[in-house]
Amino acid sequence: MIPLSLSDVSTYVEENIGTFHRKRIASLDGLSLSKVLKRKNPYLFKAKYVLTAEQIVKGLVDAHISSNEETVFGHWLEGLAIFINGKVYGGWKSGIEGIDLEFDKEGQRFIVNIKSGPNWGNASQIKKMQSEFKTAAKTLRTSNSGLRVVAVNGCCYGKERYADKGDYFKYCGQRFWEFISGNPELYTEIIEPLGHKAKEKNDDFLQSYSQRINRFTLQFMQEYCNPDGVIDWKKLVEFNSSRE
Repeated sequence: MIPLSLSDVSTYVEENIGTFHRKRIASLDGLSLSKVLKRKNPYLFKAKYVLTAEQIVKGLVDAHISSNEETVFGHWLEGLAIFINGKVYGGWKSGIEGIDLEFDKEGQRFIVNIKSGPNWGNASQIKKMQSEFKTAAKTLRTSNSGLRVVAVNGCCYGKERYADKGDYFKYCGQRFWEFISGNPELYTEIIEPLGHKAKEKNDDFLQSYSQRINRFTLQFMQEYCNPDGVIDWKKLVEFNSSRE
């Protein structure tokens, strides 16, 4: 084990955080009004007494952003976790399906599936992860029958009261970052570097976001509003849900 240098973490963040911000903007640039209209329940907007095109457009785009950012940043944090573990324990990105990180510690091979937060999947998705853990362990023992393999579901934030799940462990938040780094305070220490040029990058994103809202609002009014400005709910529902 090599003690983690926070300056190494800061350097990694500075060199790589731009990837996250670029993907945020790219997600907006690739968005179309028809795509987001097909994803949301038009009845919900009517039930909430939404009256303006901008309200609908903002609701659609904001929902897309929220879902997309969680996924994109989760993948980015996965890369950070693998980098940190590599510095401390010599870990590496696994080539085994369903496994993100492998590293050796205290005579054991840890195989880690990294998720953003603790509530990431339903019962079938968790069952699939358990199956992948078993397959990975079997694959590793094929070349080393004496290898002790420990499976871990690591979550970058949140809490999990009972870590031992029987055939794998689930470490969340502080426990996870300490597990991969040996540093119990890392979960708070990485907050500061993550803010590198955040305002500058967010200004670029807001510019793209504002343009998208304006364009979609104009398009929505042209396609789904009557000449008097009232939303044509029948036409909107037909676009979203008709079998044609």
